[in-house]
Amino acid sequence: MTDNPSEKIASGPDGAARRLLFVDLRPLKASTEFRRLWIGQSLSGMGNQMTRVAVAIQVYEMTQSSLAVGMVGLAAVVPAILFGLWGGVIIDRVDRRKVVLVCSTVLCATAALFATQALFRTPLLLPLLYALVAVQAAFTAIDGPARRSFIARLLPADLIPAAASLLQLSFQLSLLVGPLVGGLVIVQSGLAAAYLIDAVTFLCALYTVYRMSPMPVEGGGKISGLSAVIEGIRFAATEHILAAVLLVDLCAMVLAMPRALLPAIAVEQLGGGADLIGALYAAPAIGGLIAAVLSGPLSSVRHQGMVIIAMAVVWGGTNAALGFASSGWLAISLLAVGGAADMIGGVFRATLLQLRTPDHIRGRVNSLASVVSTGGPNLGDVRAGLLASVATSGQSAFIGGLACIAGVVLVSMVNPTFRRLAVGFGRT
Repeated sequence: MTDNPSEKIASGPDGAARRLLFVDLRPLKASTEFRRLWIGQSLSGMGNQMTRVAVAIQVYEMTQSSLAVGMVGLAAVVPAILFGLWGGVIIDRVDRRKVVLVCSTVLCATAALFATQALFRTPLLLPLLYALVAVQAAFTAIDGPARRSFIARLLPADLIPAAASLLQLSFQLSLLVGPLVGGLVIVQSGLAAAYLIDAVTFLCALYTVYRMSPMPVEGGGKISGLSAVIEGIRFAATEHILAAVLLVDLCAMVLAMPRALLPAIAVEQLGGGADLIGALYAAPAIGGLIAAVLSGPLSSVRHQGMVIIAMAVVWGGTNAALGFASSGWLAISLLAVGGAADMIGGVFRATLLQLRTPDHIRGRVNSLASVVSTGGPNLGDVRAGLLASVATSGQSAFIGGLACIAGVVLVSMVNPTFRRLAVGFGRT
């Protein structure tokens, strides 16, 4: 029995309710290495989002074309797919900590090159930007899955949903802070400053991984080359739950991603400038961050399949409605609701991927998921830009959102096992 009133309150029914409502912090307390990883990933994620916005603004300023902005996605998608699939084989053969150290070093150097090119104006600047985007996409496609492969090794199974929520919180923070700060930095100090901040954040991420213990693969490295790639794809395709998770994510990212449309929507549809562009890029994270902070109840959700389906439908609907937005605040609100839905679905997608995949193949399955989650949006950028070039940016957003809903409903109809999936993770 404590005499401290605050402890009495925290241990009472209201305190318990607060603990169940807000994001579960136990993984940060349970593992020092996970805590370091989370901090470093949060910082580098913010810097990466600043670069993403800076590239979009720079390309749009140079070309005044949504198609040219969409081609940034095309420059990224091919290396993301190729390096993602082959990178998974590397992740399942060697110490994953070393893989992350090498990839993060290259990404830091790439960010520095982004900053350097922003200081010059040459006829080759646009192709150079696309080339740097391609290099960044290639090594991110290896770095991200390798980092995610750490989680199941650092934490017990019952903390994986909470860890997925924390990683979503980190991601949403980066989506919110990166574009907002990036837009302000670009307005005040120019593009080079935004790119340079990204390079500094990668140095912080490098240090946190350097402090981690070695992460050799358990039972991996038995096959290599194309056979190893095929083994990973076959495993994901024959494990029906994993296949449905990836297909729903693919529908959402390829068919409804509005990212390439945001500069044109901000300028042409809403009459704004660079600050509104940054706000629109940050808007999904506003809802996503709120959902992440209030993610405590997600650890007790049983019907993960239906939640993933429902959240993808909400994502498609809000992006379809974006095509009719008549004010900046309405556009921000719609994107925020979509971001919240994507965050909630993302928690269960990540949890199922980690818990239903053995360690010796986890790198390849995570890489396949990364191909979808990073290559998918890049393909979505191309889809959005191409459609906007023959219609309007608003019409492109509307058609893409409806297509997403149709695709997700189709996946749920052909995979009833996924639709009825119910797994209790629990929370103590």
